[in-house]
Amino acid sequence: MIEKPKNNEQPGTAVYELAGLVERGAASFIDGFLLTLLLTVILLVFTQLAGGMPNHLRQFVNLAAPVAYHWYFWTRRDGQTLGKFALGIRVIKSDGTALSDTDALIRAIGYHVSAMLFGLGFVWALLDKNNQTWHDKLARSYVVRNDSQRKTIDVSR
Repeated sequence: MIEKPKNNEQPGTAVYELAGLVERGAASFIDGFLLTLLLTVILLVFTQLAGGMPNHLRQFVNLAAPVAYHWYFWTRRDGQTLGKFALGIRVIKSDGTALSDTDALIRAIGYHVSAMLFGLGFVWALLDKNNQTWHDKLARSYVVRNDSQRKTIDVSR
């Protein structure tokens, strides 16, 4: 038996609920806090073991650590950073699949571009009908609610 698509859906497609901007912002705040802690620990370790960190190495770590953090969680943890997991949202490609390594790197670098240009890449999501930022558009990704994390209870009597 072949199931007919409902509401003009194509066969085999999935419908996702877009994550709200407040959820996305809160997840970014959590991730930013965790990244700050990580970078502080790295700096303290270098200070204790090597007597400090050269400025060029510090700049590299400050750029590479966030990219590595996001790449890891977006590709190896179902599109969820720790902040996104806490808020029940995740990143997917425009076709509903998981981000590839290349997609994650493009999105992570695009995240820096969105921020460096006076935050306009993030503000763009306020104007976009799909809540997409510039880095979402660069990587062809969406941030959606993760229904598998939602718990339900039957309250029928």
